[in-house]
Amino acid sequence: MNSSNKFTFIDLFSGIGGFRIALSNIGGECQNFSEINNDAINTYCTNFKESADGNLGDITKIKELPPHDILTAGVPCQSWSIAGKNLGFDDDRGQLWNDTIYLLNQSRPKAFIFENVKGLADPRNRDALFYILKRIKDAGYFANYYVINSFDYGVPQNRVRIYIVGFREKEFSLKFNIPNPSSEKIRLGNILSNFNSKFVKKEQIVQQSLFGDFAQKKYTSLSSNNGINDYFLFNDLRNGHSTIHSWDIVDTTERQKEICYLLLKNRRKSAYGNLDGNPLSLQHFQGLDPTIEQQDLDGLVMLDILKAEKYAFLIESFDGVDLSEEECAVLQHGNNGRLVIDDLKSSGSLKLKKISVLKTVTSLLDKDVIVCDEVRYDFKNTKISTGLFGVNRIFLPTSDIFPTLVASDSNDYITLEEIKAERVEDYKRLFIERVYKKKNYRKITREEACLIQGFPEDFMLPESRVRWMRLLGNSVSVPVVEMLGRAIVETGVFDGG
Repeated sequence: MNSSNKFTFIDLFSGIGGFRIALSNIGGECQNFSEINNDAINTYCTNFKESADGNLGDITKIKELPPHDILTAGVPCQSWSIAGKNLGFDDDRGQLWNDTIYLLNQSRPKAFIFENVKGLADPRNRDALFYILKRIKDAGYFANYYVINSFDYGVPQNRVRIYIVGFREKEFSLKFNIPNPSSEKIRLGNILSNFNSKFVKKEQIVQQSLFGDFAQKKYTSLSSNNGINDYFLFNDLRNGHSTIHSWDIVDTTERQKEICYLLLKNRRKSAYGNLDGNPLSLQHFQGLDPTIEQQDLDGLVMLDILKAEKYAFLIESFDGVDLSEEECAVLQHGNNGRLVIDDLKSSGSLKLKKISVLKTVTSLLDKDVIVCDEVRYDFKNTKISTGLFGVNRIFLPTSDIFPTLVASDSNDYITLEEIKAERVEDYKRLFIERVYKKKNYRKITREEACLIQGFPEDFMLPESRVRWMRLLGNSVSVPVVEMLGRAIVETGVFDGG
């Protein structure tokens, strides 16, 4: 890179330094950083051999930034009601987007990169995004926003974020173009420790070190692309060739499996209620299969596959009973002396009053104001993101991609076992036998998580998984910022110093 393309930058909301690694790789020199989280500050200073004196601290208290060429900011995901009083740059401070744009206006760098969650680009946040872009324009900058998936630019992670890139001079804004997604994708198998493919021909690739010129050899293992997913979803509410249900891994009879599939196929039908998923009564089950008996459902409840739910109630006399405001509100939803859980959960007025339906119904039962009139049955595990028995998804090493790393960690796992089968039935059976029953799966390691975010695998992080997951989950993907930085440089904005 020509010396004329060297530039300086300031790293706001720096986290652990994803922006810094990326821009340093392409000739940037960090002047200062701003961060308030102690874990992030210590990690940043340790890896970059940076003195804490370089930390500008709380952005809301920064009055002036030193001269620099690029301003970067991974603005935290605060509420989108960011309009403030709209009094001007000096008077709208106190909310983080306004503080960031205030410092942009004050310091006047040649360019900037701001990053945020993809939700900012959603239709429901249209006004907030347009407000931010308007404030940037009012500051005299020409900017556009880009919704980018990290997987398209060098990491095996499905991570969609919004990036706002702007220039002080219009001519450079017009010259700015981000490159098309890379055709040479980094896939999950490329970064997994101790993975050696038994089935797929290894293709040697070279990955550039993010801290220098050291080239590290790795091997790629591509998905077979034969229509069979490269991950297994643990879920009772969906079905598919790579979905593992609780009745697949709990010892159940064929009869019990048939009943579970019957519920799975019918619980979303409007005939059984107005919710997206509805429990079924014994009478409903018998309408689908007359041979089903109460003991069949009780057996599945004992296996923790189904749960029994009190669904409808008869309203008894409540003269002289001391009722709360919430209880009275719920009783007003009675129809012909009957309360139905579906109707209560769908009630806009109860939602507006923030009344807990289940809690209030329980208190009415305790006071003998209502008695249960109908019991229905649903799957015990009805929260999709939780998965089953502590597992949400298990990814095979042949998978293209891993889910978004989040600060709170997740119930997603990987296995180094490759599964090959001609029939989907065998594929699922082999997975259960070789991977699930043998507990041949694990969470990603700290080093793998670094690579999934585009950090060097030897990047120094705390030992505690909770701490390093929080730090990496809140970071930017390094290759994406490096790609944007190169595109800024290529406009010629730094030519001539």
